[in-house]
Amino acid sequence: MSRLRVRSWAAQWTWFAPILAVAVLSLVWGRTVSPVAAGGVAVLLAVSVLAAVHHAEVVSHRVGEPFGSLVLAVAVTVIEVALIVSLMISGGAKTVSLARDTVFAAVMITCNGIVGISLVIGTLRHRVVAFNAEGMGAALATIAALATLSLALPAFTISRPGPTASPGQLGFAAVASLALYALFVLTQTVRHRDYFLPPEQAGGAIGAGEHVARPSARRTLSSLALLLVALVAVVGLAKAVSPAIESALAAAGLPQKVVGVVIALLVLLPETIAAVRAARRDRIQISLNLAFGSAMASIGLTIPAIAMAGIWLRGPLVLGLGPTHLILLALTVVIATLTVVPGRATLLQGGVHLFVFAAFLTLAVSP
Repeated sequence: MSRLRVRSWAAQWTWFAPILAVAVLSLVWGRTVSPVAAGGVAVLLAVSVLAAVHHAEVVSHRVGEPFGSLVLAVAVTVIEVALIVSLMISGGAKTVSLARDTVFAAVMITCNGIVGISLVIGTLRHRVVAFNAEGMGAALATIAALATLSLALPAFTISRPGPTASPGQLGFAAVASLALYALFVLTQTVRHRDYFLPPEQAGGAIGAGEHVARPSARRTLSSLALLLVALVAVVGLAKAVSPAIESALAAAGLPQKVVGVVIALLVLLPETIAAVRAARRDRIQISLNLAFGSAMASIGLTIPAIAMAGIWLRGPLVLGLGPTHLILLALTVVIATLTVVPGRATLLQGGVHLFVFAAFLTLAVSP
């Protein structure tokens, strides 16, 4: 009986974590957190992010594909924006490039890390994986346009000194990002929904034999409420622990941009797990929907949100990428294009994506 109770308690951690996080937030809000306490708060912050994305997965499972991947991507992006804005408000001049670093890290993680590990796992089990080239090509084209307009062009404009955008340029980037993302969502969910569903193979959809019970309406509403609670906890705990994070980075001698990488890795970890699980079931289409959808949401929603937050944030907003990151972005677009065009992939394509991602992580720590 005791073992059953322990298992039941462990299975319900996603329900208790948001409530516990809000309770801890009420204790540490507005106070200086000691290093030891900051470590505990950081762990609770990570658990809250995982719980938030879990509840987003429940909601997304209820609405089905491709809406499910869309809901999950938007929820993850909300967490990402909340972390960026809270850290930028408390970090001051040191965090002027945090939005750029986090968004670019999200693009590298999704388009190389998640895509690479999904392809490797899928091809190790099934040798060759198939997906819908029409939908993935459209998604990749949107990502390339969003990344170029928001992250590449500010490195070359001359209206403002350095890799910053003028108010007009930033406004255009924000409007263009929202418009392109909305146009993609319309394409994905209404006009060409079939482009983002698993292609037919041997007379049936990939993974057609798998049926998982949809969560009930009551459970979905409960998860939606707990998702909102978790988002509040994430924002507050991130602000409380941000000074300790900066001190730890300085003590370790790591660049400030590592903060953006850590944020992106944290918020995208549950999506990575979901993509890997889909790849193991030979549902690589779902894995790619998650990866590319998260990349688009990260740019298409984060840049407008940061542009709005710029009204309250002090100092310039650095968005332009440096030469090294521009090369990595161009390489990623070329490799991803060659991967999605055939509609089929092997172990080689997955390995190439993973090594590009490894290069990004190496240069983030040792630029």
